[in-house]
Amino acid sequence: MRTPFVVGNWKLHKTVAEAQALVTELKNQLGAIRDVAVGVAPPFTALWPVARRLEDSTIALAAQNCFWEDKGAWTGEVAPGMLADVGCTWTIIGHSERRTHFGETDATVGKRVAAALRAGLGVIGCVGETDAQRDAGQTFAVVDAHLDGILAAAPKDWDKLVIAYEPVWAIGTGRTATPAQAQEVHAHIRGRLRARLGDAAAAAIRIQYGGSVKASNAETLLKEPDIDGALVGGASLDAAEFVAIVKAARPK
Repeated sequence: MRTPFVVGNWKLHKTVAEAQALVTELKNQLGAIRDVAVGVAPPFTALWPVARRLEDSTIALAAQNCFWEDKGAWTGEVAPGMLADVGCTWTIIGHSERRTHFGETDATVGKRVAAALRAGLGVIGCVGETDAQRDAGQTFAVVDAHLDGILAAAPKDWDKLVIAYEPVWAIGTGRTATPAQAQEVHAHIRGRLRARLGDAAAAAIRIQYGGSVKASNAETLLKEPDIDGALVGGASLDAAEFVAIVKAARPK
């Protein structure tokens, strides 16, 4: 049975003090929950202080990105080993905002995934189509290409890999895929994993949904059989909203 995994991607939000205050609230409210894995992904500047605040907590610390080299003349980049050093156990890779605004490709995403896994980090690899691609009937082809880039790293430790399906048209727009739309793509992803990696891997790898997830729609989304948690954006910045999403993910 796959343990649901709910991660808050804070994006470009929260000062150090604000980040510490938020995770303190989350620790207090989620401390008794054991049947859902929970993580937060603060901005780089808050990773170290948040890690210290989470030391006696089951909440995992994730980075929002990482580079594919361990060191060198790469101004502005952060190596996966550096992330592990400050307390991260996960990193998000290939988010649509990175692909759209910073030129990341399936090839560079694969390199980042491989580097993160070498450093012992878990990877949340993002896939998803734009509205134009969906309207053109290209959803599965786009998702397959993104997924193949992630799987190029060929991980063997499946609990270190999570796939996040995030339809670009539903990120920060207020639009959300219906449970049926989300489940259709999640089922396709699981089938693709089965074809590429075999039955055991396909059954083990968790597939999150992301895209305007909030407390009011989380329960209907998360009860679908192939949706194993959520990668939450804006709603993760509010403790009450995020806690409600985590509770909605609890196995029924």
